[in-house]
Amino acid sequence: MPSVRELVTAMRRSPTSVRFADLEKVCEHYFGKPRHEGSSHKVYRMPWSGDPRVNIQNDKGMAKAYQVKQVLAAIEKITEEEK
Repeated sequence: MPSVRELVTAMRRSPTSVRFADLEKVCEHYFGKPRHEGSSHKVYRMPWSGDPRVNIQNDKGMAKAYQVKQVLAAIEKITEEEK
């Protein structure tokens, strides 16, 4: 099973071919449990207001590329704030 770091690296290389389960694992690592779980959506709480927001959607086992990019932007923002 790949580590979170390996998954993030793979997501940066190819945001169009990310499994939803992998994106979910990365989100829970960085943002904690989702604050809302719908039928196919999961919404994560951010420590800031506004964008980037993290709302991921299961699309037949795969993650949507634009949502992968939003997650990557949020991860970047969190790591910048930690410095």
